[in-house]
Amino acid sequence: MSIELEYQFLVGLLMAVLVLALAARRLHLPSAAALIGGGIALAFIPGIPVVAMDPDIVMVVFMPPLLFSSAYQTVWLDFKQYFAAISSLAVGAVAFTTLAVGCVVHGLRPDIPWSAAFALGAIVSPPDAVAAKAVLEKLRLPNRVMTVLAGESLVNDASGLVLFHFAVAAALGGKFDVPTAIGNFFVVSIGGIMVGFCLGWIALRLLRRFGNSELIVTGTLLLAAVSYMASDQLGLSGVLATVTTGLMLGWQQHEIFSALTRIRAQAFWRILVFLLQSLLFVLIGLSLRQALNHFESVGDGIQTLALPVMAVVVTVIGTRFAWLAGSDLVWTLLSHAGIHPRHIPSLPMTVIVSWAGMRGAVTLAAALSLPVDFPGRDLILASAFGVILVTVLVQGSTLPLLVGLFPSLAPKPIRKSRVTRLRCAAK
Repeated sequence: MSIELEYQFLVGLLMAVLVLALAARRLHLPSAAALIGGGIALAFIPGIPVVAMDPDIVMVVFMPPLLFSSAYQTVWLDFKQYFAAISSLAVGAVAFTTLAVGCVVHGLRPDIPWSAAFALGAIVSPPDAVAAKAVLEKLRLPNRVMTVLAGESLVNDASGLVLFHFAVAAALGGKFDVPTAIGNFFVVSIGGIMVGFCLGWIALRLLRRFGNSELIVTGTLLLAAVSYMASDQLGLSGVLATVTTGLMLGWQQHEIFSALTRIRAQAFWRILVFLLQSLLFVLIGLSLRQALNHFESVGDGIQTLALPVMAVVVTVIGTRFAWLAGSDLVWTLLSHAGIHPRHIPSLPMTVIVSWAGMRGAVTLAAALSLPVDFPGRDLILASAFGVILVTVLVQGSTLPLLVGLFPSLAPKPIRKSRVTRLRCAAK
């Protein structure tokens, strides 16, 4: 397409976003589900071009500002308080899901190497920050649940992508050294955090000198991109670098930014995040047609891949619940042994957190980045789409109903102090 046609196509997508967002509000559906469903419907309209979703564009253009915005709005004290639960999901659950999915896929399809099966597991294991935020922002949940889910979605992309790169390297090179992989994992993760910390430290000293709100907001937008690209160029985790920088600026925002600057920045980032999220979900739906082009016929793809894809979807959902239930059991046993956890596990919380594991853009970008001759690529693409569609369309749509089944999860109203009550009575 020419540049003019590409621009017209972009304008058409934005118009579709407005229509789908309004439809989601009228039908009381999560916007993510409506946008992906609308994108799928648009993909099969005659005359709509086939969208080839570039994984590099997703990771470089879309993810840095979305991750930075989520990290900037995260309350650091809450993040630190629930860091153990966040780490358990972001690292432990991701690794557990990767292992389980790899075993299931290799058991059903022995022709697929172990390394390729684990690559699929790493692709579908991390819940997506964009999808989680799009669904959770309209729910009223306790602070602990919101903080754990938001924190997990910020960190787990890094662990999932690191495991994915190791598995792909093993599949293409035929070698996999566990000690080396573990060492590289810590180097990539800690290195990304250090890059983000250094850039955040520099930014905190530069941005406060700008004075002008427009310059400061522009600087934060550039900082999100620079954090990701600088760390990625060094072979480190761009995700963790961006998240670290966003956390640092969010922690210090009240000290370095004026109230007017914070208001303007919030308005700018809110609109930007809405546009990027919406376009990303519509593009996910549109790219379904690209994935179907890999099969000779739709019937052939369904007949060959239906059982493995269903098994992957069930495994992804089941392992998350199994990990959380196992963690609760461990804490319960420790409490009986005299080691009392800070937060007592509860079944409603476990069910909600388990059901809130939506997958999205990172899963799709990782699947599409695989070489054409990668072992089991068709199964990986189909499984990635299956997991995204089920977790966003089914889990995302039913999550509000599930929350309503547990009244104990409703946030408790803030009780007024005696002084406040006396003042209100005096008025």
